[in-house]
Amino acid sequence: MRSLNKTLLAGDFSFPPDLEASPYPGHLPERVIQFGEGNFLRAFVDWMFHQLNKKGVFQGRVVVVQPLARGLIDKLNQQDGLYTLILRGYQNGQMIEKREIITSISRGLNPYEDWQAVLRCAEDPKIDTVISNTTEAGIIYDPEDSITAAPPRSFPGKLTAYLYHRFCHFKGDQNKGMLIIPCELIDRNGDNLKAITMRLAGEWGLPGEFRQWLKEANLFLNTLVDRVVPGYPREEAGKLYAELGYQDDLLDTGEVFHLWVIEGPEHVKERLPFHQAGLNVVWTDDMTPYRTRKVRILNGAHTSTAAVAFLSGIDTVGEAVEHPVIGRFMKELIFSEVIPATELDQEMLTSFAGEVLQRFRNPYIVHRWQSILLNTTSKFKTRVLPSLLDYAAKKKVLPSRMTFSLAALATLFKEGQVNGRQFAGVRQEGAFSIEDDPGALAFWQAAWQRYDGTPAGAGDVATFILGNIEIWGRNLNDIPGLAERMGNYLQSIISCGMTTALAKLLA
Repeated sequence: MRSLNKTLLAGDFSFPPDLEASPYPGHLPERVIQFGEGNFLRAFVDWMFHQLNKKGVFQGRVVVVQPLARGLIDKLNQQDGLYTLILRGYQNGQMIEKREIITSISRGLNPYEDWQAVLRCAEDPKIDTVISNTTEAGIIYDPEDSITAAPPRSFPGKLTAYLYHRFCHFKGDQNKGMLIIPCELIDRNGDNLKAITMRLAGEWGLPGEFRQWLKEANLFLNTLVDRVVPGYPREEAGKLYAELGYQDDLLDTGEVFHLWVIEGPEHVKERLPFHQAGLNVVWTDDMTPYRTRKVRILNGAHTSTAAVAFLSGIDTVGEAVEHPVIGRFMKELIFSEVIPATELDQEMLTSFAGEVLQRFRNPYIVHRWQSILLNTTSKFKTRVLPSLLDYAAKKKVLPSRMTFSLAALATLFKEGQVNGRQFAGVRQEGAFSIEDDPGALAFWQAAWQRYDGTPAGAGDVATFILGNIEIWGRNLNDIPGLAERMGNYLQSIISCGMTTALAKLLA
């Protein structure tokens, strides 16, 4: 079977009628440098630039830098930057599927083999935008990093060295600063990235003129990205290759829904005219409401339901949302507790929640609860606890479903062994393993040492859990009735099992 590359695209190959295959845009200049070559960026940002080029409103391509020593750059170059993207999901209540060959990437660079090739991109005046997604752990300060390394170890280190090279090449021209748009899933990602680059520039002893240029000539934007991207469809790849008629080792899949919220000045919108391609990109001067909406509803629903569903023997989000009891629990938690607790436009929240539940039902997105339970303790603190506290303060009563979800989370760690970041536990369906912070795992184990099998013992466990200021940021025993309610839920789950305890809650 032939492989996807520009020769195949430009030749007389007969592509299937349901696949959109645009001509290879070899004449377009490189205008974006992207740190990250993974599934998400290719199904999100690079797909968007492809749409802009089809509309003729951007006329530029992306040069991709591999952020880690091992990656996909060799394969990307073998395929001339081309890959097939399949988007599947519900749109206006109808299941749709779109297949397209994406042509927005020009080439890939491996900085561990040729750092100078990356720096040469800094000398190109047309390349004026930086995109990144180096995972949440990518935007970190590394005290051991060095500008003399080739390349520097961290992504902020690479970016600082890149910008310094650009500053030197263009002799400090204020018009040669860059638009820097990180996509890493951390709060205020642009602000964090800028702070680290400024710190490194100072610690590396780079000239004050450069630090001033770095601060004033470059625009670091905060962003929020939202699209579920399962990536390479390993289980159905052979079937898809047969349907497409060619092999594509970079085949990528994602949901139809997409949202990119960018906090930045209005004039930048014209520089990257996503709106002219009909894309769901929101430019705003304050992204806080969008982040709050996503974290509390989408992420909050995941985190609140994860232990409840998993201990009920349900393995995926799709199964849970269709389940008559767990699906009801999730829906009621969102609409009866999370939305009323959130001080944003209620109609906007309700509309977004409807979209979220529709996305959860997507049969092509196999999202496992065991994956969602990764680092679940900190996730509960940031995604669920604010809604729980706001509801209690606003309504003067406890949100029963969110309180139950905390009890379910605690029950997950009732019996098992800890080895570093690994927790090996058991549910009715058998053994399982999840990862969490070692301190959090030790905390859960210490809590259950207080349980003596009685309702009073369950109350002691609840009081101990709620009283950990280091974990929650405050003593949650201050919330009237919370310890007693949580203790009752713990005892109910232990004595009746998760399924019966949940049915009692919803009765």
